Amino acid sequence: MADMRAFRDAVTDWAAGGPGGPAGELAVRSGVRTAVLVEGPSDGAAVETLAARHGRDLSAEGVCVIPMGGAMNVGRYAGLLGPPGLGLRLAGLCDVGEQRFYDRGLDRAGAPRRGFFTCTADLEDELVRALGVARVEEIVRAEGDLPAWRTFVRQPAQHGRLPHQQMRRFLGTKKGRKIRYGHLLVEALDLDHVPAPLHGLLAHLRSDH
Repeated sequence: MADMRAFRDAVTDWAAGGPGGPAGELAVRSGVRTAVLVEGPSDGAAVETLAARHGRDLSAEGVCVIPMGGAMNVGRYAGLLGPPGLGLRLAGLCDVGEQRFYDRGLDRAGAPRRGFFTCTADLEDELVRALGVARVEEIVRAEGDLPAWRTFVRQPAQHGRLPHQQMRRFLGTKKGRKIRYGHLLVEALDLDHVPAPLHGLLAHLRSDH
């Protein structure tokens, strides 16, 4: 696990212009075979939490989940980690509005699109729809965020939006909130009703193992 974290950090440094040697060495040492590219740490928390709920250890399977700091970085990461770089298998999640960046980036890297799954809006929207706003409100209450939620929905900008759209936006209004709820919402999921992109990604990772 420590080597996998070190590999993730080395890849982030490499993508920012640092040397690639450490990432290559750590890929061998940690036995990483698949890189799961996600836009941010909240998506990464959701993927890792769901895998754990299924009793899976992604690190032991040679899978490293890598937040890229935004969809526009996918070409850079795919080039470093995919066929032109370390030659790892690539998989991931993307938002429908950012799919064009993934398509272009994967094409440039010569990487297949098969392992990438698209969320209708984003992963938070998928999770809120799967759980229902009432259940998410229960989680928000348990976390002590209910007053902030009630203040948020009274804002003029939220008038006319559907409840699940309001909740999706609320989850992204405070630094760190999306990451925390990415874990909490997946913990609350009925495993028979996992959003299709998450279910597809986890099944794909198992088939590649």
